[in-house]
Amino acid sequence: MFKLGQRVVIVADSFEQGLPLGEYGYLIARDRNPDSAFSWVLRIPKIDKHIAVVEEDIALEEQLLAEEANRISHEALLDFALATRNEALFRQLMGMEDAEEANDEPAKESMEEFIRKVNIKAWI
Repeated sequence: MFKLGQRVVIVADSFEQGLPLGEYGYLIARDRNPDSAFSWVLRIPKIDKHIAVVEEDIALEEQLLAEEANRISHEALLDFALATRNEALFRQLMGMEDAEEANDEPAKESMEEFIRKVNIKAWI
């Protein structure tokens, strides 16, 4: 997923190393040692240090920007649905439409399946 020299953003601090969250850094080496918990060496220009990090602690800047754009557009659509009282759009955005369809169709089960369930409950 990552390449050497890529600019990444620190999003977590799994090993509590005192990483500056939200700051960017550059991947300068990959740690391929199977005995090491860390997978990358990160150069952080702001604090002028090299720090070993795990892959879960870093993310690409483009990926974070895309996630933020999706979140903002989803919130804007929700605001629009509430302002215009568009119930269908609101249900679609909240994922409530799928649950409603599942409740409308009762599950059809065979007679053997029904008897098996009754026998299991009677056994308990």
